Amino acid sequence: MSGKVYIVGAGPGDPRLITVRGLECIRAADVVVYDRLVDPALLDEAPHDAERVYVGKEPDHHALAQERIHELVAMHAGLGRTVVRLKGGDPFVFGRGGEEAAFLAERGIAYEIVPGVTSAIAVPACAGIPVTHRGIASSFAVVTGHGCCLDPGVDYAALLRSAGTVVILMGVRNLPKIVEQLRGAGIDPATPVALVANGSYPDQRTVVSTLDAVVAEARDV
Repeated sequence: MSGKVYIVGAGPGDPRLITVRGLECIRAADVVVYDRLVDPALLDEAPHDAERVYVGKEPDHHALAQERIHELVAMHAGLGRTVVRLKGGDPFVFGRGGEEAAFLAERGIAYEIVPGVTSAIAVPACAGIPVTHRGIASSFAVVTGHGCCLDPGVDYAALLRSAGTVVILMGVRNLPKIVEQLRGAGIDPATPVALVANGSYPDQRTVVSTLDAVVAEARDV
């Protein structure tokens, strides 16, 4: 008999910010397949005899290729196990949750998506920064800063004009390049910028600056 896979968002970092449903799934799991940004305290919530499998990705090292993760999760489900695929933030916001769900659907494996609190909204909130604010920003956009550069196909100047607030996830490592690209796209160097590291944790660090000064002011973050 085939098991079931729960693709669960762990939230922005602090383990207390996972959803009630997400915690229920972890506590009922036979196997937890988890990513790098998942807090260890959440793994402690799984049954003591549950298998815990790390598949995290770091900038220069992947514990498993994405295709192997797909196969691993499907294999455990095929053995009749309850599998929690635990991801940081929300599974469908730069979490490749859609790819994993499609892989399961194509093979007739039962699954459920358990949304998580995305860091795109939660981390700015933890820093006291609303992504929308009446009279200032009526909408927001979320893009990834992961990899060597921002997406060259995106008009960031137009995005800022239309969205009001732009949230760049996973951008600290590539901050100088991101700033260079935004300046090259015609973004005003005086544009307000906030950089948040370790968001939602007690050691969260926030730098509030401008586009032209943030690289220098964020060197110790």
